[in-house]
Amino acid sequence: MRATGFSAKVFFVAAAFALGSLPASAQTPEAPAAPEATPESTEKPAPYDDKLARLSEIIGAVHYLRNLCNTESEPEWREAMQKLVDTETATEPKRRARMVSAYNRGYRSFASVYTTCTASAIAAESFYRNEGATLAVEIAARYGN
Repeated sequence: MRATGFSAKVFFVAAAFALGSLPASAQTPEAPAAPEATPESTEKPAPYDDKLARLSEIIGAVHYLRNLCNTESEPEWREAMQKLVDTETATEPKRRARMVSAYNRGYRSFASVYTTCTASAIAAESFYRNEGATLAVEIAARYGN
């Protein structure tokens, strides 16, 4: 089940807001080869994918805004997103691409507007961080184990 360990992953992201392929087995000549399932054919959207995409977008926005307004770089936002993407979409390239795209959209949307830290950038970062924390808790509460 996909939700296994999900609450821990989302909790990690919520806490941040608050503060290879396997080798193929040999086939015998007599046995007909079973059709190989491709990642695209086995990929099924999770019921929380829309919320997860929104969370990804928020993390991208917060990552940009936090680094814009702080003198010290904060790589933990990108690292948290990377961990979430790696864990949640390990064998699902299309889901992975959607999450990465949402993260990049959030990051770039603010990069195109804010080039220096302003009062509105600080307010936007706070708003998005609060929305992200709320969303992460809601996802974990509803879909976690």
